[in-house]
Amino acid sequence: MTTFSDLGLPDTLLEALREVGYDEPSPIQAQAIPSLMEGRDVIGQAQTGSGKTAAFGLPLLAYVDPSEREVQALVLTPTRELCIQVTQAIRAYGKHKGVDVVAVFGGAPIRTQQAQLRAGGHVVVGTVGRVKDLISRHSLVLHSCRFVVLDEADEMLDLGFLEDVEKILSLTPSSRQTALFSATMPAEIQRLADQYLYDPVIVKVKAATLTVERVEQFSVEVGAKDKAEKLAEVLEAERPGQAIVFVRTKIRCDQLYRQLRDKGMNVKALHGDLSQGSRDGVMISFKDGRTPILVATDVAARGLDVSTVTHVINFDVPTSPDIYVHRIGRTGRAGRSGRAITFFEPRQKRELEAVEENSGVKMTPWTRGAVGEAAAVALARPRRHTKPHDPDNLPETVEPEVELVDEAIVVGEAPVLGRLVNKPVVLPGSNTGSSRPPRSAKPVTLRKLVIAGGRAAGIEPSDIIHALTSTGLDGEAVRNVRVLEHFAFAEVPEVAADDVVAKADGIELGGQPLRLELARS
Repeated sequence: MTTFSDLGLPDTLLEALREVGYDEPSPIQAQAIPSLMEGRDVIGQAQTGSGKTAAFGLPLLAYVDPSEREVQALVLTPTRELCIQVTQAIRAYGKHKGVDVVAVFGGAPIRTQQAQLRAGGHVVVGTVGRVKDLISRHSLVLHSCRFVVLDEADEMLDLGFLEDVEKILSLTPSSRQTALFSATMPAEIQRLADQYLYDPVIVKVKAATLTVERVEQFSVEVGAKDKAEKLAEVLEAERPGQAIVFVRTKIRCDQLYRQLRDKGMNVKALHGDLSQGSRDGVMISFKDGRTPILVATDVAARGLDVSTVTHVINFDVPTSPDIYVHRIGRTGRAGRSGRAITFFEPRQKRELEAVEENSGVKMTPWTRGAVGEAAAVALARPRRHTKPHDPDNLPETVEPEVELVDEAIVVGEAPVLGRLVNKPVVLPGSNTGSSRPPRSAKPVTLRKLVIAGGRAAGIEPSDIIHALTSTGLDGEAVRNVRVLEHFAFAEVPEVAADDVVAKADGIELGGQPLRLELARS
């Protein structure tokens, strides 16, 4: 049996792998790591969930020299969600080596990312558009970048990023080492590999964690008007540990989220029309296990890799067999069993049969008593109850409370993973003309806000940031957001505090009208 120590990795990385619980390499890791450690270019054809982040992340970290304060490695990702996920993983693997990993992606304040790059970043993980933008601003220099990874290259193609990827590659040294990972290899990706990789080693594996054999598959015939009620019945009977409910449209996503929320379920929605801060908050909440049910569109769920998902429910019939297999592959991961339940209306029976025929599966009609391995595990767990917060019950005085601080600290509208970045406070309408505040600038006086509702109500830092910035306040002006069990706190510039309270009062937060007031001095 191959172990990580057999692959030639340094002790600092082996220690980190032991701490995160990795015992033995997956097939993609066992095959790709030795070639990458030898300095070879690699093409890895593997699905999400196969362990490819460690396959390229560990050799990348072994290569980086922490004493050199310049960008030595670049990982390009198609989506911000995957960017955050890869950043978290590489930081965990490299924590004993002192490697600085900077995440750069759109929708977050670019000045924060510029400051992080100025402070020194050994590894940059970024979305294609934001990396290109930072290069054009001369904030990201790739002259010393000798390790480049293209992650989920076929998704970059689908999103129209391939031309930008080629532009970025042309700005890196020709002597770089390049790794390209892709679930499929269409002609355009093969052409890219032929042009930019030198004599690559080809590694092709089928991820055992994505095989549908470990997923029990069911179908539910239901009328259009009764689908929401039937979903509530299925969720009540199945009691999933974590479930993703897939819908076709953003409108349906919002509607179904509200219907389930109104039934008292702990649920969140994920679709492309959410603000970037809200979207990040939902992703982090679901990955941390605080949200058991996620209603999502296919596009929004790209890059969502959570091994603890016990159920996938297709509220709308998938439009193709590929989408069906991709959806149900979100469960049954890491050696666990999963359950996939597909709703279909009587008029959609032929669509369902087409999905079955083309994907090579036969779904079993779902019944309330059909409890399999995944459901049995979920039923054995105690239920988690959440109490709705009382918006009319703000505290007279705030007593000290023990607080658990999350790994992801939200600053502005972007999660700054694992660290807190000092940034200039920007007031509404201010324009310094520079991302760096003048040395003579006086510190801005901040005023604390007390907000009704906390973790028990499912409220997260990103929810509060989103609510306060919707008043016109710049995201970078919101400081020291803290979410306790029943209350939350934030600080805003004193000159804007009264205006923020007046405008934010009544905004929906966690399914309830936001109630907040200025903390007493």
